[in-house]
Amino acid sequence: MNRTWTTRTAMTSLAAATLLAAGCANMSERERGTATGAGLGAAAGAVLGSATGGNAGGCAAIGGALGAIAGNLWSKRQEDRRVAMEQATRGTGVEVTRTQDNQLKLNIPSDLSFDFGSAAIKPDMHGVLDTFANSLRDDPNARLTIIGHTDSVGSSGVNDRLSLDRARSGRDYLATRGVSSARITIEGHGEREPIADNGTETGRAQNRRVEMYLREPNA
Repeated sequence: MNRTWTTRTAMTSLAAATLLAAGCANMSERERGTATGAGLGAAAGAVLGSATGGNAGGCAAIGGALGAIAGNLWSKRQEDRRVAMEQATRGTGVEVTRTQDNQLKLNIPSDLSFDFGSAAIKPDMHGVLDTFANSLRDDPNARLTIIGHTDSVGSSGVNDRLSLDRARSGRDYLATRGVSSARITIEGHGEREPIADNGTETGRAQNRRVEMYLREPNA
C-alpha cells in the first residue's frame, strides 16, 4: 500500500508541476524552472523515502524544496537580461533564447554583424553589444563564450581563422565597453557546425553567424 501511495504521490507531483509550468502563459522562464524542479524533486523524494523505509510524504516535501532550488538556477538577473536583450534586438534577426543548461544564448546573423569575408563588426551590431555589455559590467559571476561560425565557401583553414577572428572582434568590442576580457572565452568553429543547408544561399547565410553563451556558475 505504501508503494502504491508513493507512486501516486510522485506522479501527482510531477504532473501538477508540468501542467503548471506549461499552462501559465504569464510565468517567467525562472518561475517555470522552479515549478518543474519542484515536481521532479517531490517525485524523487517520495520514491527515495519509500525505498529507504522513511516517510514518503515527508521526503516528497523535502525533495520538492530541493527540486525548486535546482530548477531555479536560471536567476532573476538572467531573466532580466533575456527580456532586455529581446527588446533591444527586436526586428534585427538576433535570436535570444535560454538553453537547457540555463545559459542565455544570442544567435547573431552575419548580415547584422559582419560583411562577407570580414571580421570587422558592422555599426548595426553596436547597439546590440552595447546593451549586452551594460548587463555584464557589474556581474562578476558572469562568464561569456563567443563562438564564430562560417558557411562552407572557401577552405576550412580560412574559415577557421575567420570564425575565430569574428569571435575575437566581439570580445574586443565588449572589452572597450568595460567588460573584462578575462571573463570571455572565444572559439572559432569554422564551417563544422552548420544549422542549414550550405547548398543554398539562404542556408549559407544562416550558417554565417556568431553565437554568444552567457552563464552564471555561482547562480
